[in-house]
Amino acid sequence: MKELILIRHGKSSWDYNVSDKDRPLKERGIADALLVSQEWANQGKGIDWVFSSPANRALHTCMIFLRQLHLPFDRLRITDRLYDFSGDEVLQLLRELDEDLTTVMIFGHNHAFTYIANLLGNTYIDNVPTSGLVHIQFGADSWAKIEKGTTVQTIFPKHIR
Repeated sequence: MKELILIRHGKSSWDYNVSDKDRPLKERGIADALLVSQEWANQGKGIDWVFSSPANRALHTCMIFLRQLHLPFDRLRITDRLYDFSGDEVLQLLRELDEDLTTVMIFGHNHAFTYIANLLGNTYIDNVPTSGLVHIQFGADSWAKIEKGTTVQTIFPKHIR
C-alpha cells in the first residue's frame, strides 16, 4: 500500500518586499508547524522520502518537520514541481515516484494541496489550512496507479491548539 502525507506550508509573512518564492514564515507559521509536526511525530509513523517545494515558506516548514521527526536531510529532495498551485504538477510527480517508496511526505502550496487532498482522498476538505497535514492511504501498490484512496487523518493546527 502507498501512503501520502501532504503538508501545506506554514503561515507566511507579506511584510517583506521579496519575491513569492522568498516569502518567509511568520512566527505563527513556525509555531503551527512545530505543533503539527510534534503531533505527527507522537504517532511514530515512518517516512521513506520527503519532497519539498523550493519556496522559502515550504522549505522552512519541511525543515521543522525533518528535525521533529529526526529524519536525515539526505531523505529530502527539493523540486520545482511542488511549486505548483493547480495540482497538475504535484499529481504528475506522485505518479512518477520510485516504486520502492511506500510512504512519502510532500510540502507545498494551495490551491494544489486542497485539490490533491480532495482528488485522491475520500473526505472532502474545504481548504487545507497553513501547516495542515493530510494523510491518504491507497490500495494500489504502484504510484502510477494511485486513484481515490482513504483519508486516514487530518492534523490541522486549530484542532490541536
